[in-house]
Amino acid sequence: MTSAQRFRKRSLIVTIVIFFLTTVGTGIYLIVRPAATCHDGKKNQNEAGVDCGGVCGACSEIFNPEAFIIRESAFVPGGNPGEYDVLVRVNNPNDELGASELTYEFRLLGSDGTVLATATGKGFILPQETKTFLSVNLRSAPASAPASVAIAFSGMTWQRFSGYQEKPAMSVVDKRYQELSNSPFFGEATGTLMNDSAFDFHAITLKVVLRDDSGKPVALNQTEMDTVLAKENREFILRWPKPFPGHVARVDVEPDVDFFRVGSFVERYHATEVFQNLR
Repeated sequence: MTSAQRFRKRSLIVTIVIFFLTTVGTGIYLIVRPAATCHDGKKNQNEAGVDCGGVCGACSEIFNPEAFIIRESAFVPGGNPGEYDVLVRVNNPNDELGASELTYEFRLLGSDGTVLATATGKGFILPQETKTFLSVNLRSAPASAPASVAIAFSGMTWQRFSGYQEKPAMSVVDKRYQELSNSPFFGEATGTLMNDSAFDFHAITLKVVLRDDSGKPVALNQTEMDTVLAKENREFILRWPKPFPGHVARVDVEPDVDFFRVGSFVERYHATEVFQNLR
């Protein structure tokens, strides 16, 4: 046997031994290694993060997003003496975080800061969205004239949106307001809602703000539309039963849809993380 043949034989034997040891070692490791769990501190299984996502459920953590920015707050006389309608326009400055659930409380305040009336509700807000929160017929404490309105938020559940740019397109056209004669109503606002998006909506709330020449609110109202289909146009009418002070120069209408209840929209944009803000 030549030296070259002996070298090839030794190389073959070494290769066989290494393969055998590797196979045996791998088998032993597979037998004795601990099973992957949702508490092993590793990103394994089909997890989206370490010990969360996939079979481990949604990723959760305490998160402190940027605070909302109040763009406008106002109150106007309501339908009866001592009652007031209130609005607060709020901007969510966060680029990717939206609150799928939140609780808000309106506070109608006197000149000394005394709380004259309150109203609560539940809502949501998308990333980068500016939206109107509105409540009607808050009854003030007797003989107390309000001076301002404030809003407080609590119970917010945050979701991170991935690649989000803007909410589905809806617009309102042909907006008009007119006072009525020979009618049990004082005035009415009309218009057409255009669902320009590719989504069907079970319910859309229309929030209407009548403004004077300076842009100051003079009257508020809201109504709900049921089952608005994609690409559908729908006319609406809102009426005010009693006179209100001020001249109406502009009609603002804000469509409000809970996009977090529209599966196709949410599934397209939101990531798996859900953030609870405990403020």
